[in-house]
Amino acid sequence: MNIKKIVRTAGESVNKNSPTILTGIGVTGVISTTALAIKGTILAVQVIDDEEYIWQRTFTNREKLEATWKLYIPTVASGIITIAAIIGSNHISSKRNAALMSLYSVADSALKEYQDKVIELFGEKKEAKVRDEIAQDKLDENPVHDIIITNKGDYLFFDALSGRYFRSDVETVRRVQNDFNELLFNDMFVPLNELYDMLGLEGTEMGRNTGWDVQKGKLDIKFSAKIAADGEPCIVLGYSIEPRFL
Repeated sequence: MNIKKIVRTAGESVNKNSPTILTGIGVTGVISTTALAIKGTILAVQVIDDEEYIWQRTFTNREKLEATWKLYIPTVASGIITIAAIIGSNHISSKRNAALMSLYSVADSALKEYQDKVIELFGEKKEAKVRDEIAQDKLDENPVHDIIITNKGDYLFFDALSGRYFRSDVETVRRVQNDFNELLFNDMFVPLNELYDMLGLEGTEMGRNTGWDVQKGKLDIKFSAKIAADGEPCIVLGYSIEPRFL
């Protein structure tokens, strides 16, 4: 039973880390293939020199190939394994990314249905109250630190997606929302980092890979006026439609 458990655990670990393992094999294969090619070429030159000395004549290209092709078998084999590992790693990663995107889409749709049902059953005021309480929880979990000065206003804002505080004003943010949606209607898809740039914030890793798709709805920023941990009034930015993965 212990052996079966060990084998099963090992198999699960290999399957989980297969893209990393195959990438490692691919990197090693590139180095090995290069080294084998160099070694094969050195041996091939020696063989040709010896054969031409014995036969006292210069070999044709075909004769050189016939005399040395076996020396390159390890190089070819290593190259095939390397290519297979790289293709395999990319194939597995693509399948997993597709599965993740599918799950994300299902979760996103479920969340939207849940939000719509809350509004339907309890009304927009109670839904807004729930959203405000969630915004306050986010502020409580993220004490004020490293306030970003954007030179676009003096009010304290908190971006719920990136967990960053910055100074701006409501009219500026509303104008940014309008400009963003105009860009969205023209480009069909706009990344989150574009929004951050308009707000005067640095881009993030998440911002490179997520954004808004015009087919799923426009950017709709929700403002929740709360009190930050240091006692300063703070406007929390939330989003009716969360950014989606590219």
